[in-house]
Amino acid sequence: MAWTYLVIAGLFEIGWAIGLKYTEGFTKLWPSVWTAVAMALSVYFLAQAVRELPVGTAYAIWTGIGAVGTAILGIILFAEPRHWPRLACILLIVAGIIGLKFTS
Repeated sequence: MAWTYLVIAGLFEIGWAIGLKYTEGFTKLWPSVWTAVAMALSVYFLAQAVRELPVGTAYAIWTGIGAVGTAILGIILFAEPRHWPRLACILLIVAGIIGLKFTS
């Protein structure tokens, strides 16, 4: 169950990171509320995951899921650059996440 919690925490991390863009500096009420809720849920599920998983592994995977998901959604939603070096770096993060999963 810890790995499920960790994935859920990572998905909420993506949600709050993307939500920050929509808050426009926390000047828009509902995007700000969603972002704050997503932050709280992300940390809650991370806390549940680290009850069973090593904290270093869980934290690295949590941030990796957030970084990869946010980078991909940034490309899709905000027309951020999709140059091959950037995509290669995203793939390296994914490789690191997979490696940590299999070694933990």
